[in-house]
Amino acid sequence: MTTRLSVASVLALMASILVGTQPAEAATGLRVSGTKVVEANGNAFVMRGVNHPHVWFPERTSSFADIKSFGANTVRVVLGTGKRWGPSSAADVANVIALCKQNRLICVLEAHDTTGWGDQLGAATLDDAASYWIGLADVLKGQENYVVVNLGNEPIGTNLLVSWTWTDATKNAIKRLRAAGLQHLLMVDAPMWGQDWLNIMRNNAASVLNADPQHNTLFSVHMYGVYNTAAKVNAYFDAFHKAGLPLVVGEFGNKHSDGDPDEDTIMAQSQARGLGYLGWSWSGNGGGVEYLDLVRSFNPADLTPWGERFLNGPNGVRQTSKQATVYG
Repeated sequence: MTTRLSVASVLALMASILVGTQPAEAATGLRVSGTKVVEANGNAFVMRGVNHPHVWFPERTSSFADIKSFGANTVRVVLGTGKRWGPSSAADVANVIALCKQNRLICVLEAHDTTGWGDQLGAATLDDAASYWIGLADVLKGQENYVVVNLGNEPIGTNLLVSWTWTDATKNAIKRLRAAGLQHLLMVDAPMWGQDWLNIMRNNAASVLNADPQHNTLFSVHMYGVYNTAAKVNAYFDAFHKAGLPLVVGEFGNKHSDGDPDEDTIMAQSQARGLGYLGWSWSGNGGGVEYLDLVRSFNPADLTPWGERFLNGPNGVRQTSKQATVYG
């Protein structure tokens, strides 16, 4: 039996075949793929960069070029929602993004006011942070290839009465951003001042990722005194690898008031495993932790011991960083 198809039917059939050959979901920019971060073209991207305290030193715009001069491919930029610092205005954030792009850096924007909520008076909630990002939607949309939105820095402290709220608070903030049309790669910090020593983020990361309609959330642990042995560093890395979840070390140093981090293992294992890392911080630290400055007084020619180790040492930025392909 011969069946005749109309022209309209043939065209419809051809269209369905073409649609069927397309990816199920077109990439809009940076995104997670299993344990990795990839660019829109599918190229793996491993963060190698520096935290920059922009909200406290907004005049230090030359720092973006100075950070790039050591080969960094990423800068994590401290912003304020207005709860404790700032607010970092839409015009300011647009300028930060432009500076990142001008210097061929991936731009991780973070809301710092959430630091230590539950312990720190006046700290912002993750819901506050979500409102801040949604207010910047016009500046952020269209920058998905260049910008990562770090929802809130170290969003919950050590108060056990609130630390367990991290999972639901993070899910709700992510859903609000997605409902507002923000499709960026989202980075979420761990509770317990970022160090997650009760493994709240580690144990709930899969459910947070699955709650993201874009399935595009990256988990960030901060490694200071809690991670003072190779065994502790590797155990945390192993857990995320075994679960098939994406992880980055969003902050770490070579020493800290709460103990002596094993920076050599953090850097070597990050390199071996293809994990991103971002050192704290470029310059301007006070309160007795000036040793965390990578350079003194924002001068790229005056490296501290930590700066020499992090930027020029084994498994350091200069040795391992690769520029995002979006910049050519």
